[in-house]
Amino acid sequence: MTVIIGILAAIAIPKFSATREKAYRASMMADLRNLASSQELFYNDGLTFGSDLTELDVVESAGVTITINEATPTGWAATAVHDGAPGESCGVFHGDAAAAGGAPATVQSVIQCSF
Repeated sequence: MTVIIGILAAIAIPKFSATREKAYRASMMADLRNLASSQELFYNDGLTFGSDLTELDVVESAGVTITINEATPTGWAATAVHDGAPGESCGVFHGDAAAAGGAPATVQSVIQCSF
């Protein structure tokens, strides 16, 4: 009986971990999509992109931290990390903003993650 439980645990635990990582990535990506929408609205009002999540009216998901690395009248860049996925991140940039140092984003306006 113990062997069967051990085998089932050996199968289930990695699948659970992979599912959890997908959820963390989905949270980070959703928050960055919300940020992108807020940046566009902010730009339409003031012809510049915002550098403060509060003024952009962006609320991060539980465990997610967004950092706006650059915000100018011609572009912005941001990264997101999740407490449950140390060492991993997602990023996005728009306009002439440089992809943030160490951020996984390499294609303008496309959210990319390191895992």
